[in-house]
Amino acid sequence: MDLDLAIRVDSPSVITDQSTSDEKREFERWERSNRMCMMIMKRTIPETFRGTMSSDIATAKAFLQDLEKRFAKSEKSEIGTLLASLVSMRYRGKGNIREYIMKMSHLASRLKALKLDLSEDLLVHLVLISLSPQFNQFKEEERLKQDKTESTHYTSTSKDKGKKRKDKEAADT
Repeated sequence: MDLDLAIRVDSPSVITDQSTSDEKREFERWERSNRMCMMIMKRTIPETFRGTMSSDIATAKAFLQDLEKRFAKSEKSEIGTLLASLVSMRYRGKGNIREYIMKMSHLASRLKALKLDLSEDLLVHLVLISLSPQFNQFKEEERLKQDKTESTHYTSTSKDKGKKRKDKEAADT
């Protein structure tokens, strides 16, 4: 039936007196497909979207592109909502801590699906910040790990700078 022809194929050139019978037949197939697609899409999508769509849109492809733009805008609001939920979460000491952390991880994975990828370190810090005071031991252990990593990085960087100075002094003499 080629119902999706109007979506798959660009509109053929307009029929003129010089058009061949094949061109006329192809245009009619495409035109029928476009009418059917538009009718199906307009009847299928929710009323809230139908009211916001431009009445100037004449092709099924353009209709889908316009609809896609509207969903892109709603994705931005969803990102904002998910991010606000993730940042404002607080563990109150009730319920399973593992389930709480999994909820935070799930929010982060939903953000990743919306192309906002949070680093694992950031997620760990958000979890630690959201924990109640009874988990201060974990927070302290994480801070000590972070300090150790930073001091190791600083020490290795300082050694490299000292070696470079000695190499430079030897080359100057």
